[in-house]
Amino acid sequence: MTSSLKYASAQFVTSAPKLALCPTTPLAEVAFAGRSNAGKSSAINTLARNKSLARTSKTPGRTQLINFFQLGTHPYYLVDLPGYGFAKVPEAVKQKWQRHLSEYLHQRHQLKGVVLVMDIRHPLTEFDQMMLQWADERHLPLHILLTKADKLKSGAAKNALFQVQKSLAEAGWADLVSVQKFSSLKREGIQTLEQVLDTWLLEAAVLEKECGVAGDTTEIPSGSNQA
Repeated sequence: MTSSLKYASAQFVTSAPKLALCPTTPLAEVAFAGRSNAGKSSAINTLARNKSLARTSKTPGRTQLINFFQLGTHPYYLVDLPGYGFAKVPEAVKQKWQRHLSEYLHQRHQLKGVVLVMDIRHPLTEFDQMMLQWADERHLPLHILLTKADKLKSGAAKNALFQVQKSLAEAGWADLVSVQKFSSLKREGIQTLEQVLDTWLLEAAVLEKECGVAGDTTEIPSGSNQA
């Protein structure tokens, strides 16, 4: 199935260190979150068919800003959140990142869903479960992307997916959370991810139209550089 939205048109717009400095236009957005080194930036680049859109680094935790990418002239953002939990930075900095993430997830009204990126070999860490809890508190739909599926044989990858689904069901999150395998290297799982994002963003547009809220399609001038 072909996506209704053109993710290959995504372009970097601006960066913000915290919620108060995020764009104020009412563009609907979906956020990508994940533990550092889980393959979050690579997943965004694969979705956008652009290897250099979101910065990737061999140094976990390099992304320290909230980065916004607009889908061409459409009123939608993809948002790359700071990686968490693994960066070799002072504890005070980690606490600040965690506070800013919590504020963004709880208070960002434009946010329509969260893509939680996990290494398929190390899913549902303490930090992942923290993200799940935050999404649950906001009643936000969340989609788990089990990345690096190419690192496992087919049977092992299917079993990892099943175990995550089982854990979500046992925790009572099955209705709010969906999950899939994904491989940036082999470009597998792109269409499934696109369908999830289409649903969140296009449904948000329909609801806004029904409520009489006009989306602002004006592009925001590029601001800060990505970190």
